[in-house]
Amino acid sequence: MAVDPTGADLKRMLAEDPGGPVVMLNLLRFAPGGRPSYEEYARRLRERFLERYGAEVLYAGDGTTPLVAEDGQAWDAVLLVRYPSREAFSRMVADPEYQRVTALRTRALAEAVLQPTVPWPASGEGEGDRAVS
Repeated sequence: MAVDPTGADLKRMLAEDPGGPVVMLNLLRFAPGGRPSYEEYARRLRERFLERYGAEVLYAGDGTTPLVAEDGQAWDAVLLVRYPSREAFSRMVADPEYQRVTALRTRALAEAVLQPTVPWPASGEGEGDRAVS
């Protein structure tokens, strides 16, 4: 199971770029004994890369028992990371120093989803909220 984006994945993400900031949804399933390796990756990311590329962690938390999910859809951890642009994210993952550090992430994970998100436009009066969960 793939846990890292490929060059083709990055090209597609950049080709679909609507402009502006991007929030990356990270859904993580750790390999057995992988959490310490991921924690080391996260520490190095905070120390060396987030500020350099203008990124910030908006949320990081452990998954618990899902309320609604098919078998196999529970995740060990969820992160939301905001980048100033898709280009900034792409530059970070291409950085040779980052590529040495990301081996910690690769070893730590059995499965991952890394999904760029696009904000919903602000709703007009009377349209109601989109987020109703």
